[in-house]
Amino acid sequence: MKYFTVLIFALLFCANGIGQTYEIGLYAGGSNFIGDVGKSNYIDPNALVLGGIAKWNRSPRHAFRASILYANLQASDLDSDDLRRQDRSYQFSGSLIEGSLGIEYTFWDFDMHASFNRPASPYLYTGLTGFYHDSFALDAVENDLVKTDREFDLAIPMVLGFKAQVSSSFVLAVEVGARYTFADNLDGSFPGDEAYGGVSFGNINNNDWYMFSGLTITYTFGRQPCYCGF
Repeated sequence: MKYFTVLIFALLFCANGIGQTYEIGLYAGGSNFIGDVGKSNYIDPNALVLGGIAKWNRSPRHAFRASILYANLQASDLDSDDLRRQDRSYQFSGSLIEGSLGIEYTFWDFDMHASFNRPASPYLYTGLTGFYHDSFALDAVENDLVKTDREFDLAIPMVLGFKAQVSSSFVLAVEVGARYTFADNLDGSFPGDEAYGGVSFGNINNNDWYMFSGLTITYTFGRQPCYCGF
């Protein structure tokens, strides 16, 4: 009974301690669009991304992560290497607000309370993203893309980054992240049946992507956690 009581107290202490280590900070970087308008380069930021990020470090190898980002998305066929796109010369510029929730996994232990060194590690992040964005349609008369409305869609984030603790309280990271969306109307290539007669173009069988490339700086706070099993 004595050992059982000690175990219960140890688990309660662990659960309480692990809830005390957090990170909160800023994200800044660039965005680029991958779809039926403009370039098809995966990493080619041409517009601004800003926002906030928060993490709960659940163990030295993974953290629950949430973020809210505001971004501009823009693309022009004149920047493409595809002569057919250059000839039609479509272009658009819009914005989106993105909220994302998921898990960040580090390749190496990232224990910010270790006294012998400051940790650094590459990491992966994925989860679920919801984003509210400008939508477009092709005006067949003017042969131009026009903004029609704003829509909410979902995406899967796939992020690769590298982070390092730069002081006792701050972590700096650089990352590149693709968002595979469940939409094909960020550029107006598949507007549906209502907008401007439902004129579509490009490959309607492929959904749109967008990329974020940037830096995060986070402030860490809380007591040293007891890293229990998941």
